[in-house]
Amino acid sequence: MTDFNRRLIWIFILTAIYFAGGKFGLTLAVVHPNATAVSPSLGIGLGALLIFGYRVWPGILLGAFLVHFTTAGTIPASLAIAAGNTLEALTGAFLVFRFAGGRNAMKRSPDIFKFALLGGMVSSTIAATIGVCTLVWLGSATAQDALHIWRTWWLGDAVSVIIVAPLLLLWNSNPFVRWRLAAILEASALFLCLVGVGLIVFGDALGPQTSEYPLEFLCVPFLIWAASRFGQREAALAALVLSVPAIWGTLHGLGPFAQVSKNESLILLQSFLGVGTVMTLGLASEVTERRRAERDARILAGMDQLTGLGNYRKLIDTLEMEIRRAERTDRTFVFVLMDLDGLKQINDVYGHPVGNLALCRLANVLQVHCRSIDTPARYGGDEFAVILPECGMEFARAVTDRLSERLANDRELPELSVSIGFSVWPHNGRTVEELIREADRALYEMKHLHHNSETLPR
Repeated sequence: MTDFNRRLIWIFILTAIYFAGGKFGLTLAVVHPNATAVSPSLGIGLGALLIFGYRVWPGILLGAFLVHFTTAGTIPASLAIAAGNTLEALTGAFLVFRFAGGRNAMKRSPDIFKFALLGGMVSSTIAATIGVCTLVWLGSATAQDALHIWRTWWLGDAVSVIIVAPLLLLWNSNPFVRWRLAAILEASALFLCLVGVGLIVFGDALGPQTSEYPLEFLCVPFLIWAASRFGQREAALAALVLSVPAIWGTLHGLGPFAQVSKNESLILLQSFLGVGTVMTLGLASEVTERRRAERDARILAGMDQLTGLGNYRKLIDTLEMEIRRAERTDRTFVFVLMDLDGLKQINDVYGHPVGNLALCRLANVLQVHCRSIDTPARYGGDEFAVILPECGMEFARAVTDRLSERLANDRELPELSVSIGFSVWPHNGRTVEELIREADRALYEMKHLHHNSETLPR
């Protein structure tokens, strides 16, 4: 399939989805058939441009035209309104790409607030202004109602962008969910609680006498729950789930935002949902960033900064864990201790940068030639270690011979070699100290033999 054909397919898909969202939103229109306080299609359009690029803009134009033409519009009015909606989405996408991180706008809380301001509140003025001016110019709306229609149109588009577009961006960037059973149960409980609190706050689940109580603050703990326990994707979805019973109840004259005018009720509700979504996404971003920093800190705590291998702490922790596992399975493993020969001479002759590079050369060989279950680490200074699970001395010697051969033939200067010592669990020791002591003794003997062979008269 060519790129042009794929583009056409995505344009037609966007047209269909945009049309469905637009028709749904206009079923809730009150002040004018072409203006609604609930308009999911604008969030769909902006999300599509951020995900697929500007090239799918014809889908927004065609979808918006069909929405307004089949509702209460003529061809000129529908074209003008569709052009305004398309220009709004393009402008919002440009501003988000330019100032708010583009597709990555949800990763940092400052970019989230910029996204809400530029992609939602600022760009939404375009479609509202063009649409209202078109309706007044064609006589479909009076000048006295223009400000009221504009406010409804603008807020509906802005909140749509804030609620719908982040959901599309976040789930597109990571569409697969890999949860354990406990997480699935917790997510199910959160979903039921969101629906339940939505029916309590925005309905009459506790009785007709409580339907107008100002209980909207009860929603906040559950949004915090979604942001802190799950992630940004789930937080965005939680805001959308809460909006369903909220809109339903408000349309039926229930909840704290129910006013004499249905449109005013929806405007107040949308303001609440928009602010709540932005704050939830911002909190989720901060929680995610903190978790990422903690994970990186744990990784760095067990990593040697020069070579990228595990450090001494990582080595000892892994060795202790391997001993416990070997005691359960009764399978031997080998602990290998290596010493890079002549590092002091390399530093003296070539300088410390070359000496550091020599250490990295050895580390790279270990990373390439060790198995995925092995643990290579820098023991300290010019000494390295490898834990080889579920093997014996014969296999370990084959591995180290291959490492030594690869190191000697890497065609870089200075030439490198290593001295090696082995210890096998449980034959040479059953504890960390015993295994290290035996491997160190074997390493010393090998270095002593190398030294004597180099000093023999020729």
